[in-house]
Amino acid sequence: MTPTSLRRLPAVLVVDDELRSQEALRRTLEEDFEVFCASGADEGMEILDREQSTAAIRVVLCDQRMPGTTGVAFLKEVRSRWPDIVRIILSGYTDAEDIIAGVNEAGIWQYLLKPWQPEQLLLTLQRAAEVWRLQQENQRLSLDLRTAEPALRRQVEKKQDKARRQFGIDAFVRHAGSPLDGVCELIARVAPYDLSVMVTGESGTGKEMVARAIHYESARADKAFVTENCGALPDTLLESELFGYKRGAFTGAVEDRVGLFQQADGGTLFLDEIGETSPAFQVKLLRVLQEGEFRPLGSNRAVTVDVRVIAATNRDLEADVRSGRFREDLYYRLATIAVHVPPLRERRMDLPLLAETLLASSAQALGKTVSGFATETLAALATYDWPGNVRELQNEILRMVALGEGPLLLPALLSSRVLGRPAVAEATHWSDDLGGNLKTRMEALERVVLEAAMRRHRGNKSRAAQELGLSRVGLRAKLQRHGMTDE
Repeated sequence: MTPTSLRRLPAVLVVDDELRSQEALRRTLEEDFEVFCASGADEGMEILDREQSTAAIRVVLCDQRMPGTTGVAFLKEVRSRWPDIVRIILSGYTDAEDIIAGVNEAGIWQYLLKPWQPEQLLLTLQRAAEVWRLQQENQRLSLDLRTAEPALRRQVEKKQDKARRQFGIDAFVRHAGSPLDGVCELIARVAPYDLSVMVTGESGTGKEMVARAIHYESARADKAFVTENCGALPDTLLESELFGYKRGAFTGAVEDRVGLFQQADGGTLFLDEIGETSPAFQVKLLRVLQEGEFRPLGSNRAVTVDVRVIAATNRDLEADVRSGRFREDLYYRLATIAVHVPPLRERRMDLPLLAETLLASSAQALGKTVSGFATETLAALATYDWPGNVRELQNEILRMVALGEGPLLLPALLSSRVLGRPAVAEATHWSDDLGGNLKTRMEALERVVLEAAMRRHRGNKSRAAQELGLSRVGLRAKLQRHGMTDE
C-alpha cells in the first residue's frame, strides 16, 4: 500500500458484504480515489482506526443491508468518532424510515439507490470529497475569525479575494472569439442584480462553474454559496434538506435541522438538475420564491430568507413545460435570465488552452512532471466529440498523466473511445476524398481500420485480431500486405 505521506488522491472507504459489488465500485472510483474496501462493519472500523490517524479517509460509502448490522448503524458510529468524514448510503431499498434514520441518526450526506450509474456515482463521490475539503477550510477560517486579530482578518479578506479570482469570470479558460465570450459577458451583466438565473447545457459543460461565477461577481460574494442536487433525492428528503424541520416533525426527527435556504441566507442557493423534481415539489418551491419565506417541517412559524436562486438543468425545460411535466409559472420564475453553456464540441478553439490548463492541474494533483502533449495527441483530442464535455476531458487527462512515464503525453495513452472516433472520421475522409475504384478505396479504408485497431491495443496483435474477427496469422498477413512493420 502507498505510504500515507505519498498519497495524492483523496481516499474513500467502501463497505459492502458482496465482493462483486466491492470490485465494481473499486473499478469505478480507483482513477479518482484511493479506495479501501471492507466486507463488514468490523473490518471497516479497523481500516478507519488505522487510517484516520492521518485523516486519510474523507468519504465512507456503505451498503445499507449487511449481515450483523445496518449501514445506518455503522455510519452512526463513524459520525460519533470521526464527524468530519462525509457519509453516503448505497441501497437497493427505498424504505422511508431507513432514509429518515440515515439522515437524522447518522448524518447521511447522500442516499444513493441501486442500480447506480458509474458517472453519477463518481460525480457524487467527487462532490463529497470537495465537501470534506470545504469543511476543513471553513473550520480553519472560523478559528482565524475567532482570534479576531486584524492581521488574521486581512488574511481572510485575501482568501475571499482569491476565491473571487478563482471562481469569477477570469476562471473561464477560452480562446479569443470563443462562444464562452458571450456567456462571460452575460454573467458580468446580470451578476450585480438579484435576479433568478436558469443555467442550461449538457452534462459536464460547467453549469455549476457559471453559477459560482455569478455568485462571486455579485454583491453576495462574501456570503454563502450553497448547492443541492435536486435529482439525487426523493421529494420528502429534498424538502427536509431545503426547508429544514423541527424536532418531532416525523418519526426519527430527534433534533432541529436548519435547511439549505436558511444556510444560504444572504447568499446564493444553486439548485442543480431542477428539471428532475416532481410537480408536487415544484409547487412548494414556487411559493418560497414568490413569498421569500417558508415553514420548516413541523413548525408553525414562517422563516424569512434573502436568497438568490440559480437553477440548472440539462433537460429541455420549455418542452417539459409544454408537456405539463414542469410547471410554467415556476419555469418563468426561475428563468428570469437564461444562460446557456455551449458543449465542448462547439468551442473546439478552446480545447488546446483548456487541455493545457487541465494538464497543469492534473500533474500537480498527481505529483508528476509533464511538459505537454504530443502533436498527434492534441490532434486526437481535437477530433473527438467529447459527449461528457469538460468533465470527460478532465478525467481523460488525469488518466493519461497517471499512466504516462515521459515528459510528453503520447497518443498511446489515450483511451480506446477517444482513439476510436478519430479513426471513424479519418476513414470517412478517405472514403470521400480518395480517388480510384472501389478496390483501391477499400484497401485504403482497410489500412485505416488496421492502424486504429493497433493503436487502441498498443500494438498487441492478439487483441487487435480478436476485435477485428481475424486470426493472429491473418492479421499479420494484412499488416505485411499494407507495409505495416511490427514497429
